[in-house]
Amino acid sequence: MIGTLSNDTEAYSKARRDLLEAEAALRDQREKVAELRRALPEGTPVEDYPFETGQADLGRDGPIETKPLSALFSASDRTLVLYHFMLGAAQENACAMCTMWMDGWNAVAPHVEQNVDLVIASRAPLTELRALARDRGWSNLRLASTAPSAMARDFGVEDEKGSLMPVVNVFRLDGGKPMRTYTGSAIMDELGFRGLDLLSPVWNILDLTPDGRGEWWPRLSYHAPREAAVA
Repeated sequence: MIGTLSNDTEAYSKARRDLLEAEAALRDQREKVAELRRALPEGTPVEDYPFETGQADLGRDGPIETKPLSALFSASDRTLVLYHFMLGAAQENACAMCTMWMDGWNAVAPHVEQNVDLVIASRAPLTELRALARDRGWSNLRLASTAPSAMARDFGVEDEKGSLMPVVNVFRLDGGKPMRTYTGSAIMDELGFRGLDLLSPVWNILDLTPDGRGEWWPRLSYHAPREAAVA
């Protein structure tokens, strides 16, 4: 077993073997879930919602255009992954968890886009999302806004009070018309925020440690020295 040391106790070695079996079972379950997701029936036709879109260059906001959902696909045979970023409506400040995820997604976006189209959309006007992107250095992310339409309400991203949810939607085109193939949310059930954990390595790295993730929660900035924050 990789990582076995000559002075490991028998109790530790047995516990590690049991853990390895559990980790292998978890891997197999993830593969099964992914297979079930791929095997979902034909997608649901959806409205060709209008989006605010802008330039790839974050240095300037204009010109801002309104384009339909179908125009966010770079080709008719591509899949579109659309993440609804929690900013806008009653969410006046950017969601710290969404921001943490996008910090990571910005780095991997060039790899992801070899296979699928990836768009980050906010409920806020596009200029607000672009201002945040400039501040965070999200130069690799395609940005859009659902402000011109009722898409956020229709997909349960926004409730009647304007509160927002982190949601990811996956779309394909059928004869040029958008079809929703999958929807996932951070809120899976009454247990709360765990539904999109696999979309960020941060939680999974913390779960490797003896203390786990504990009560830690991401923030938009960490001004205090790390030693003080830990204490």
